[in-house]
Amino acid sequence: MSAFLSSLRRMLPLLRRVRRKDDWAIGIYGGCDLTSLTPLPGVHNPVLSATHVCDVPALFVADPCVVRTETQWWLFFEVLHATLRRGQIGVAMSRDGRTWEYCQIVLEEPFHLSYPLVFRWNGEYYMTPETASQRQVRLYRAVDFPLRWEYAVTLLEGDHYLDPTPFFYRDHWWMFVGTNIKHNDTLRLYHANTPLGPWREHPCSPIVEGDVYTARPAGRVWHTGGRLLRFAQDCSRNYGRRVLAFEITDLTPDRYAERPYSQQALLEPGMSGWNTQGMHTIDLHDDGKGGWLAYVDGYRKRLYLRQAL
Repeated sequence: MSAFLSSLRRMLPLLRRVRRKDDWAIGIYGGCDLTSLTPLPGVHNPVLSATHVCDVPALFVADPCVVRTETQWWLFFEVLHATLRRGQIGVAMSRDGRTWEYCQIVLEEPFHLSYPLVFRWNGEYYMTPETASQRQVRLYRAVDFPLRWEYAVTLLEGDHYLDPTPFFYRDHWWMFVGTNIKHNDTLRLYHANTPLGPWREHPCSPIVEGDVYTARPAGRVWHTGGRLLRFAQDCSRNYGRRVLAFEITDLTPDRYAERPYSQQALLEPGMSGWNTQGMHTIDLHDDGKGGWLAYVDGYRKRLYLRQAL
């Protein structure tokens, strides 16, 4: 018994470092219809996880956003640094949109970054990562796309802005942001003539208030087949449980209206494997065959050993 107790005492410092984490990773879904997206055949999900990150210790990867150039695909995403315990922005490269190779961290700050929404304007690439801890929406510009970025300007400040999602529609710029960080139940809408601002809150904002099912953004707004779709993460049972879609039926500087795109969720947790607990981001792209490639994330619960500081 004394030998057992002695062994247990030696193990206690190690046991104190055991933690249970949300193990987010990134996968690819596909389909001919948005309401029937399934894991892409021939692809082993997840295509990107913390184990692929080789330049910093990572706990997970999440929030995929894909940019396609003439010859390559670039996947931007959050990397949660295991020691610093804050998010940084990483990038991976692909030649076919299906097989990915991790490159490096491309943006880090002394505060948490996530949800890297990347877009192009006037021939240059810009990014609006979430910087809610700073109570700001910050815009970054690519100095050398995709590897080097610099701070450009602050677009909004004064609230915990969640998952800023700018998009261009009918000669105007728009941006959804979640607020009320405690409950994830409020969605606000802003608009501007250019992505540099100034940004003004829409008269119909908040678009969603007091609804944890439909408020928090879940990926870039998509304009397809004459339809404008926004995606929302259902945070009712837990943060990032599933992804829903809403069709924006009226959008002007004075009016806003939307309706559910489908009676069912676009993304649901899997029955087993890498995404059993939830899914909360989607980024859609044309597969060139009349269907869709959907870059998604999901998570499971997993034990890990926290690194000693």
